[in-house]
Amino acid sequence: MRTETPHPILLKDYKPVPYCVDKVELDFSLEPHGTKVTSRIWMRPNPLSTPKNTPLIFDGEKIKFVSAAIDGVSVSPVVTDKNLTLAKVPQKPFMLSISTECDPFKNSELSGLYISNGMYCTQCEAQGFRRITYFYDRPDVMATYTVRMDAPQSLPILLSNGNPGETGTSGNRHFAVWDDPHPKPTYLFALVAGDLAGVHAHFTTQSGRKVALGIYVEKGKEDRCSWAMEALKSSMRWDETAFGREYDLDVFNIVAVSDFNMGAMENKGLNIFNDKYILALPETATDTDYVLIEAIIAHEYFHNWTGNRITCRDWFQLCLKEGLTVFRDQEFTSDIRSRAVKRIQDVKLLRSKQFPEDQGPLQHPARPSSYIEINNFYTPTVYEKGAEICRMLKTLIGAAAFRKAMDLYFERHDGQAATVEDFVTCMADASGRDLKQFFTWYEQAGTPQLTVRGTYNQVEKTFDVSVAQATPRLAGQKKKIPLHMPLGLGLVGPDGADMPLQLEGVGILNAPRVELTKAKHVFRFTGVMQKPVLSINRGFTAPVLLKTNHTAAELLFLMGHDADSFNRWEAAQALAKTLIVKTVVALTAGKKPPSVAGFAKALNLVLADEKIDDAFKALMLALPPEAEIAANIGKDVNSATVHKAREMVRSLIAKKLLRPLKAAYARTADAKPYVPDPTGTARRALRYTALGLIAAANADAGVKLLQKDLKKISNMTAEIGALQALLTLDRAEREELMTAFYHRHKHDPLILDKWFAMQAAIPGADAATRIEKLLHHSDFKLSTPNRVYALIGGFAGNPSGFHAASGAGYRLVADVIVSLNATNPQVASRMATGFRSWRLYESDARTHAQTEMQRILATPNLSNDVFEIISRTLND
Repeated sequence: MRTETPHPILLKDYKPVPYCVDKVELDFSLEPHGTKVTSRIWMRPNPLSTPKNTPLIFDGEKIKFVSAAIDGVSVSPVVTDKNLTLAKVPQKPFMLSISTECDPFKNSELSGLYISNGMYCTQCEAQGFRRITYFYDRPDVMATYTVRMDAPQSLPILLSNGNPGETGTSGNRHFAVWDDPHPKPTYLFALVAGDLAGVHAHFTTQSGRKVALGIYVEKGKEDRCSWAMEALKSSMRWDETAFGREYDLDVFNIVAVSDFNMGAMENKGLNIFNDKYILALPETATDTDYVLIEAIIAHEYFHNWTGNRITCRDWFQLCLKEGLTVFRDQEFTSDIRSRAVKRIQDVKLLRSKQFPEDQGPLQHPARPSSYIEINNFYTPTVYEKGAEICRMLKTLIGAAAFRKAMDLYFERHDGQAATVEDFVTCMADASGRDLKQFFTWYEQAGTPQLTVRGTYNQVEKTFDVSVAQATPRLAGQKKKIPLHMPLGLGLVGPDGADMPLQLEGVGILNAPRVELTKAKHVFRFTGVMQKPVLSINRGFTAPVLLKTNHTAAELLFLMGHDADSFNRWEAAQALAKTLIVKTVVALTAGKKPPSVAGFAKALNLVLADEKIDDAFKALMLALPPEAEIAANIGKDVNSATVHKAREMVRSLIAKKLLRPLKAAYARTADAKPYVPDPTGTARRALRYTALGLIAAANADAGVKLLQKDLKKISNMTAEIGALQALLTLDRAEREELMTAFYHRHKHDPLILDKWFAMQAAIPGADAATRIEKLLHHSDFKLSTPNRVYALIGGFAGNPSGFHAASGAGYRLVADVIVSLNATNPQVASRMATGFRSWRLYESDARTHAQTEMQRILATPNLSNDVFEIISRTLND
């Protein structure tokens, strides 16, 4: 068993490089097993680095060194499997040239230069460039790049960063030159060469410049790109309006790749995408796919300024570009779709992904202070919590000051590798606010817990809101300090209307919120003539866990009357969670489950309200996920009982609502032609949520409806929506219809991923047996990340299967991790995060999880990627 811990990289050890890089020229001669790369690097001593005559040490791995020269004179560096070292270099400007070879065909890790379906492709974030040539592979080394690619004419499309330059042919080969005038770090380098089809358009910027847009895909898939192209144009327009950011090159290209470890990559002027986030037709993609394509294209485009023009000084600052850009893409979607629905969806994602990370052994601050493998820090904490931190900043200083601060940030740091301190300083300077305490959000891990109590004084006509905040600490951690946060609130009167917020000592509040800075606060509101119901953390102004003294009656009241749509949903979630947990207790004790009548009645009012958006109704009808229920219970959780309890509550609610659910289902029949606009997306969301509940209430009725639906399939949303209504029903029709779906779509890889994902979601303690068979399916390949994420990642998110007391789920996933470790450790480590909640479950499950993690740690040649995740999960 591996017991030693690799030496971690520490934030406090950061030092600038001893030699600056001003300009890079790269020549590629592309061959599958022996791609030749020649780099010419113009360098000079860094005046900010001491001492003089420091050796030059470049990163490099899994490449073959050929030769090197300084100003044309051959040199002999010391080359290891990790770096290249020159003991002496000129203490004046010089040009270093290095020749290397790499093997794209054998690159199964998909980091650096690799081949996917005959196409050459790169992925350099975070540290893939060192697999192409020797260089300072770190984000603070920024230089301009000129790239020349030489390739067989069988690869007609040659793309790189920047603007296109000279092209030419010679025999059966051709070349293309690309020039990027904007300094960039290595992680933003990109190269693509293949026999691809292009879809082209133009965008005219606010200053009148015409930008050529291109999306490149496998031939025959051009008709699936129109939505992505429109999303790109929408993103460009929105960034000009919302943030004043105009695109800065003559071209903007996107390439869709089928083998990709990530969702997408923001390389300057040449975004590379997992093709699942580009390709869409109504008959191949769901509403969710369309929304994700729109959002991810926006995210990668927005990186042009928040990530590319201003990048990270070091990888510890990753949330500087990712958290901020997630916030920007959330705002984009909110503006073009439903802000209320988007806010709920973002919080659901935060709670399902980031909260478990923040409360368990894999917790880390938004800006960590150390890491072993940087690929493991592309986490929900960096992305989603990082976005919430930006949102809190905007809430605290106000929208106008936030825009002023962003303008200052762009002006002050354009072309630089910046830090989180730089960003927050701009916020403070533009607003005049003291944000020193707020900065703790970036440095302190854990989810704050707020205990809130509302107390009404009938005599004095006052309402006291007491708030205590505490951030739990793991064993061995120092006590967490109070955080500075905004807390939205409202006082809802008996008539359902908001009361004025007159804060003692302050007066009428201009904004409906207070600020927390201490462990305990008491806010007294005066002139409260009738007893209100407190609506707290409206809009989820702070990413916290709440414990309140609300009664069930008060939560039901908020469900029906709160002016804040997020808190209407939040009240429903709190009530549903309580019902399910009480049902778990009842089932365990062999007692009768609690009544759902009051909750169902409140939901019926929501369904009947014609003013409420269909998408919001669908969200109100959805119960909290099993993983969230398990976290609420906290210890010795029986995953099978939680699943049974949730399904029981769902069925009981559905039986109470059967008539309005059938009416909602009938009313929302899809109009033709299919359009993935907000209205159509909302209508279909409600339709298939209703269908799932109808099936939960009456399986026979539900099956008949969905079978009828499937006979007149008009789009993938309808097809998937109908099938998902079957997943929790153990009926013969499920297997028949799933098999029919497979045979209908087995020639389309992206739809097959959906089939594997649905299989992974089928609940039950015997789910591992189903997944084991699918691992040997002719269409399953461990070498395809999307397929692994769909089946194994999906199964790890299926609590009743993965966390079954038998341990079969743990064994299966551990086997996959061990196999992937040798070929693609990045994907293996992502699968390893599934173990993060193992301590929540009952004793037998914990024992099995511990055994499997120990077995993983005993794997020969275990990668740092997997070691870091599993060792922390097991031992922290």
